[in-house]
Amino acid sequence: MALARTETDLTDRILGGWQGRIAGNMLGKPVEQGEVWTRDRIDRYLREAAALPLTDYLPEPISEHDGFELRPEWRQCVRGRIHGSCRDDDVDYAILGLDLLETHGFGFSTEQVGDLWLLRLPYLQTFTAERVAYRNLANGLKPPLTATYDNPYQEWIGALIRADIFGWTCPGVPRRAASLARRDAVLSHTGNGVYGAMWAAALIAAAFTAPTVRHAVDEALAVIPGSSRLARTVRRVASLHDTGLSWEDTLTTLAEETLGMGWIHTVPNAAVLTAGLLYGDGDFTRTITLTVRGGLDTDSNGATAGSVAGVFGGAAAIPDQWKAPLEDTVRSAVFGFDGVRISELAERTVRLAESAA
Repeated sequence: MALARTETDLTDRILGGWQGRIAGNMLGKPVEQGEVWTRDRIDRYLREAAALPLTDYLPEPISEHDGFELRPEWRQCVRGRIHGSCRDDDVDYAILGLDLLETHGFGFSTEQVGDLWLLRLPYLQTFTAERVAYRNLANGLKPPLTATYDNPYQEWIGALIRADIFGWTCPGVPRRAASLARRDAVLSHTGNGVYGAMWAAALIAAAFTAPTVRHAVDEALAVIPGSSRLARTVRRVASLHDTGLSWEDTLTTLAEETLGMGWIHTVPNAAVLTAGLLYGDGDFTRTITLTVRGGLDTDSNGATAGSVAGVFGGAAAIPDQWKAPLEDTVRSAVFGFDGVRISELAERTVRLAESAA
């Protein structure tokens, strides 16, 4: 197994992944409504608040009547108001994945993933494909029917946001990470929804050992079908980046090419995420701020971008303005984990990664 360079390095990178995921999620949470908070609207908000370039959490509204309505949770996740992380499904699933691997090991089955959802995760804290799969499980259906029966969300982003734990515990081994992520994803998703999870897990695993972010993106592409819409879109972003096109123009081009897919579909969100990673070029702040400014599912994309950038540079390279407000604390709807320390989650993840090695 191609592990990170030293035990200290592995520990720092996994901690960076957790901190990055949580910080990126918190950054994007106030504007998580893609049909309202477009890329242009996000930048207008930031411009009016004198917050461009963005280098910290989102500023709070200038007034209650400025015409920009943030999500109701904004008071717990804008700069100056953050005291530990807000509860969010983008973090809940990373925690649930950790519990899965601690409970069942790396040989877990898709059925065991479903059993753990029913045991640990409140139904009303699930959404779209996950809620459909949860309902199907409760009604006695088994995978893969849980993903396909009465489920119009099969290619949405839900499985992708569950993939981080498989990347963190397979450092430098993207194909193994992708295999684990696929076993989890097929509970609720099909097609590009499953490929998105495999791609994200491989991307995070590759970030431990890849010399550049571009190398990690290329390694992750190798684990999904090259003819898939997801692979073609990620390659398209990379090719536009290679031509020297600006970040703004790249996203404008991709928005036109993915028009009509919706703001929670895996493919357009992967385009925003890939652009944030490539134009961020390993810089943590630039990566997560560009990704969130790209719009669509901002908290999910910010979380995954933060995870990749956090692993790539390690926790030591994440600026304090992102880490300090988190106060090493996570709020979670996963039973038994509310109030857990981020550092504890990272330590438990390191033990799993070492056992896998």
